[in-house]
Formats: sequence, structure tokens, C-alpha cells
Amino acid sequence: MGEARGESLRPTPALLVLQAGAVLVVLAALPYHRFQLDRYTFVKELVLLVGALVAALLSLAAARRVTVFVVDTLIAAYLALSLVSTLFATNGWLATRALGVSLAGAALFWSARAVARAGHTHGLLVALAGSVVLGALTGLIQAYGLFTTDLASLERAPGGTFGNRNFMAHLVALGLPLLLMLTVQASRRRTFLLGSAGIALAMVALVLSRSRAAWLGAAACLAFLAVEGLWAGRLWDDRRLRGRVSLLAGSALAGLLLALALPNRLNWRSDSPYFDSLTGVANYHEGSGRGRLIQYGNTARMALEHPILGVGPGNWPVHYPRYMSPGDPSFDADDVIPTNPWPSSDWMALLAERGLPAFVLLILAGTSITLGAWARVRGDPRRPPALADLTIVATLLALLVVGAFDAVLVLPAPAFFVWTVIGALASTARPIRELSPTPAAHRRAVLAVAALGGILALRAVTQVVAMGIAADGGRDRMELAARLDPGSYRIHIALAQEWRRAGRCDRARDHAERARDLFPNYPAPEAVLRACRRRR
Repeated sequence: MGEARGESLRPTPALLVLQAGAVLVVLAALPYHRFQLDRYTFVKELVLLVGALVAALLSLAAARRVTVFVVDTLIAAYLALSLVSTLFATNGWLATRALGVSLAGAALFWSARAVARAGHTHGLLVALAGSVVLGALTGLIQAYGLFTTDLASLERAPGGTFGNRNFMAHLVALGLPLLLMLTVQASRRRTFLLGSAGIALAMVALVLSRSRAAWLGAAACLAFLAVEGLWAGRLWDDRRLRGRVSLLAGSALAGLLLALALPNRLNWRSDSPYFDSLTGVANYHEGSGRGRLIQYGNTARMALEHPILGVGPGNWPVHYPRYMSPGDPSFDADDVIPTNPWPSSDWMALLAERGLPAFVLLILAGTSITLGAWARVRGDPRRPPALADLTIVATLLALLVVGAFDAVLVLPAPAFFVWTVIGALASTARPIRELSPTPAAHRRAVLAVAALGGILALRAVTQVVAMGIAADGGRDRMELAARLDPGSYRIHIALAQEWRRAGRCDRARDHAERARDLFPNYPAPEAVLRACRRRR
């Protein structure tokens, strides 16, 4: 919450950290195919945690007064409830990871607000917008086969350095309002042309992704900007802005046509994949739409049985097998890891994992920011609305829609982007109180943040290192990896199966029991234990 006062044209260390983090969280990926999505999320979480920790420490060190806003109390209460929920979670390792993402997001929000209030809003927003275009480019490189790399996953192309086409598309959809804002208000023609090219690339990536959640989120935020900005806000009356918006619409249309016309290397099963995705947006009678409804219903039952604290942050996959229904596509009993790591909705995950009070607090925080920005948009009918306020509402609207259909805010890259961009844009809100902590209290706050952030970052480092050690599949190296990362179900179950095949049930049982402790409702650990019992 700390903020450094004073205007300066020189980049601050906190700004540089946030700018670097925005780029690195997009590019971070590892070539360890055995670990599937973990090879993307683990290293991106490490970037998120380290970036948030360093930015928070730098912002706190520079702060002399603490400015408190209404939304700060809501976020702090949400984090406190999440911490209590973590203490009671079945799988503490998963809960700590999920809590770390939330804490890092809040730290980025407060750090970005401090950086913006120190006069560096534009530099931070440009870096965030650039990271969105960069993310789209990684997907396009894979889609058009410009060069090959082990960092890209072939299973969910064109995901680029996200490993999943939906994850890439989510970030692009969330970043569209910011891209539009910066391009429309560009002071130089060269900057406007660069922004226009970025929007065209983003549109190509969005179309090729076939991510219906991202399509809906992008449509929602663009419709809001058109209605509230161009029509109700009368921005269309501004001749210069009208010309720029028309050119940007042309760039977006060109991107759409290029995506449909240019041959790519994506092996879709349908002869009309993009039309099929478009017509299937509202289809909940079959396919993924029906699967989502089944999963939502089962997740709602989980939330009803744990209404106060939920099942623990990140613990949805631990408990979901107990709630699955016959024919549930969210569960595959033949797979070693039979569920996805997250449910197909941020909001269902929040309800089931952290309980109704935490859900209400986070929604209230988002609503507070949204209504404040919207009130400023509608505040003075004689003046056009500020583009920053329109962008806040459009970004949170896109988040609301995309998060209703997929996991978004629980993932490191979109979490980094959303918390940071909203913190920067909402920096002009009115504070409710200013505090001047004593030097001793200030030092204790810095030490507390350093200690907690350091523990979470160290945990992320051990996960990444263990993954690298276990990547070659040798049992001795995997045993070392299991000691480094005792919370890795994937490593423990792999070792259990390896030792069982080698006839060493004494070793297999130990890892199978550890895997069962982590995920007591998964069938694979029990299968190893049953096989070992039969060998006696």
C-alpha cells in the first residue's frame, strides 16, 4: 500500500522491475515436455513472485507515507481469509502456491499504483501493452512455423510460450483495451502505427486461437468502449479521435482477414474451424459447453459443502473427484492426473476454494474500482470521459467474462497483467486515509514482506530446479527431485510406478503413499499400492 510521493522523469527501480517482469512472465517457459503445463506455470510463477517481491520492497523502501483506499481494505481482508483457508487445506503445497499468486497480485497492484502516482504511468503501461503483443507473437510464430522450439507445446497450439492457445488468447483479450487506449492517444505518428500493427497482430492471434472465452471477453470490452466511449461519451465527435478509431478498426479487420486467408500449420480437425467455434459459442448441449455446465454444477456442490473457507486455495483438483458425476468430461480415471489443475472458471474456483466471504470481498474490490471509474466516465456530461477510466472498466469487464469460462486470474501471466494495469490506471482514485508509520514500523513492514516473499520465491525456485533435475527420467535424479520438491504429485507418482515396474515395492509404496497424501481422491496411487499388495 506504500507509495512514494514526488514526480520524476527518471525511471525508478520499481518501474524497471515491473517493466522487466511484464516481459519475462510472457517469455518464461522450459523445454521439459514430461511436465506438460507445469513447465510453463512454474517458471512464470517464479517470475511473478520475484517481480512482485522486488517491486514491493522497492516501493516500500521509498514510501514515507501510506495512502489507504477503500479497495485496499477489501483486498487485505480477501488475502487474510485466503491465508486462513490455506491453513486448513488438504494439500498445503498447492494452497501455498495459489496463495502466493494472490499475494503477488496484490503486491503488484500496490506497487503499480505507487509507480503511477510517482509519475511513471505511461512507461509502465507501454511495457504491459508490449508484453501483450509479445505474447500474441509467440502464438503466431508457432501457428505459422516461423521457427521451431522446444518451448512451445504441440498439444494446444498456438499457445506459444504459454503452452496453451487459450492462455495466450486470454492475455490478448485482456490487453486489447490498453492497446487501444495507448494507440488512440499516441502523440507521434510512428507510435500510432506501431500500436495499429500491434492491434492487427493481436487480432490475428485471437482468431487463430479459437478461444471462445477470449472472443467473448474481447467482444464485451469492445462493445463497452463503443457504447460508453464513442456514443454516450461523444468521443466520436472528436475529429482526430474519430479518424484514429476508423484506422484502428481497419487494422483489426485486416488482422481478421489475414488470419482467415493465410495458410498456417495448425492441424484443426474441422474444415471450417473458426466458423465452428463461432457458432458453438453458446452451445451448452454438447462438447466443451456441456462439460462446463456439468463441472459448474459439481463445483457448486463443493462450494455449498464448504461455504466459509472453501476447500483451500488451489485445492479444487484435490477434492473434485468426490463430486464428479457419471460421464463428467472433467475427470479421466485412466489418466495419472485425471483432472485439470483448475476449474473452467475463476469465479467457480474462488467460491469452491476460498468460500463465499472471500468471493464477496474480491468481487466488491473489483466492483469498487469499476464503479469508481464508471462514475468518473459519467461524471461531467460537458467533458469527454477519460480514456484511462474507460480502459479500467473495459479491462475488468473482459476479466469478468473470460474468467467466467476459463481459469485466468489464478494463472501467473494474466494475474501479473491485470493486477498491474489496474493498479496503474486506478492511481487517481481518492484515498480515504493517509498514515505516517514510525521508522521502526516501516522497517518491520519491509522485513515482513521480505520474509514472506522470500519464502514463496524460494519455494518456486525449488519447484523449477526439481523439474529440471527430474526431466531426464532417471530414478536417482528423480529421487533427488522428490526431496527438493516434496509437494510434486507428478514426481512421486512417476517414481512409484517406476519402482513398481522394477519390482521394488518397498520404494514404490513410499512414493505412492506420498502421492495419495497429496491427492487422496486420485486413483493412480491406489493402483500402485494394490499392485504391490498383490506381490506379497
